[in-house]
Amino acid sequence: MSNFKYRAITEEGEVKIGEYFAKDKKEFLDLIKEKGYYLLKVKEINEKNKINFFFIKKVKIKDIAIFSRQFYTMLDAGSTILNCIEILKSQTENKRIKEALIYVEDSVKKGDTLSEAMKKENRIFPQLLINMIEVGEKSGELDIILKRMSQYYEKENKINNKVKGAMIYPIILAIVSVGVIGFIVSFIFPTFIEVFTTNNVELPSITKGLLAISAVISNHYIKILIGFVITIIVMKRFLKSYRGTFISNEFKLKMPIVRKINEKIIVSRFTRTLSTVLSSGISLIEALNITAKVVGNKIIEDNIYKVREKVIKGGGLSNPLKESGFFPPMLCSMISIGEESGSLDSILDKTADFYDEELEVAIYQFTTLLEPLMIVIMGLIVGIMIVSIMLPMFNMYNSIQ
Repeated sequence: MSNFKYRAITEEGEVKIGEYFAKDKKEFLDLIKEKGYYLLKVKEINEKNKINFFFIKKVKIKDIAIFSRQFYTMLDAGSTILNCIEILKSQTENKRIKEALIYVEDSVKKGDTLSEAMKKENRIFPQLLINMIEVGEKSGELDIILKRMSQYYEKENKINNKVKGAMIYPIILAIVSVGVIGFIVSFIFPTFIEVFTTNNVELPSITKGLLAISAVISNHYIKILIGFVITIIVMKRFLKSYRGTFISNEFKLKMPIVRKINEKIIVSRFTRTLSTVLSSGISLIEALNITAKVVGNKIIEDNIYKVREKVIKGGGLSNPLKESGFFPPMLCSMISIGEESGSLDSILDKTADFYDEELEVAIYQFTTLLEPLMIVIMGLIVGIMIVSIMLPMFNMYNSIQ
C-alpha cells in the first residue's frame, strides 16, 4: 500500500492538490482519470519504507472514541457516510487516522461498504469496531451502533486513564530516586572515597561494595546506557511475539501486586464488550468469539474460546464460565439471572459498571500500598549509602583522636 501525493489540474483550469492511498501507481492513475484530472506532479510514499520510531503518534482508544462519537453525531444529523468521512478526514488530529480515512473514502466511492473499506485499514481501526459497523450496515442501525461503540470506547479510555493515573506518582518517584542514587554513587561517593584513601582509612565491606558499583558506573556509563536501550528494544520486540505476550499475560495474572487490578480490568472489559455486542443483535456464539479477542489477555482469551465450545454443545453461558475457574461467582450468578429473564445484555452492562467501581477501589488500594512501600525501599537504599559513608568517617575520626 502506497500513499500518492499529487498536484493536478481540472478541465476548468483549477489546480487540485491532495493525496490518495492505492495498491500501486496504476490504481492511483485510474483514480485520477476517473476524477477527470490532468496530473502535473506525483510523489509516491511507500508505507513499507516508513520508519516507525517510538515517538510516532499511535492510534489510542481515545482517538477511536472521538472518531466513533463524531461519526455518530453526523449520521444522526442526517449526513451521508461519504460526507461524514470527508469531514472527519479534515478535522481529525491523528495523522494515522487521517491517512486511513483517505483510503476509506476512496474505497467507499468505488462501491465498498464502510466496513469493507475499514477492513483494509485494520491496522488503524479495531476489529471490534469494524465488526460492529458491519452489523449496523446489515441492520440499518449504523448510527445507533456507532453511538454504542463511542460509549464503549469512552468507558475503556476512562479505565485506562485511571490505571495510568495510578502509576504516575510511583513512576515519578522511582525515576527521581534512581536519578538521586545514581548522582550520589557517581559523583558524591567517589569524593569521600578519595578523602578516605588519602588518610589510609580502612573501608568496611559495605563501602567496598558500593565503591565497586560506583567504579563500574563511572567508567562504563555509556556502555550501561547503550545496554539499557538495547534491552528495552529487545524486550519490546519479545513482548510483541506470541510467546512473549503469553508469558507477560501469565505474569500479570500471577504477580500479587497487579493480579487483582488486572483481573478486574479483564472482567469489566469482558462484560461490557459482551453486553455491547449482544445488544446489537449478534448471537451469543459469535459474541463470545468477538469478545475473546478484546479482553487483552491470551490466557483468558483461550479460556473464553473453551467456554464458547461448551456453549455450542448446548446449555447456557453461566456454567461454562464458572467451570473456567477465572470469572467471579457473582458474575456467573448475574449471567444466570440474565439468561433466565432474557435480559442478558442489560444485566452484563450493569455488572460491568459494578466491576468498574470495584476497579477504582482496587486501584486506590494499590496506590495506597505501593507509594509508602516504594518510599521505604528507596529510604533503605539511601540509608545504606549514608551508612557506607559514615562508617569510614567515624573510623577516620577515631584514628585522628
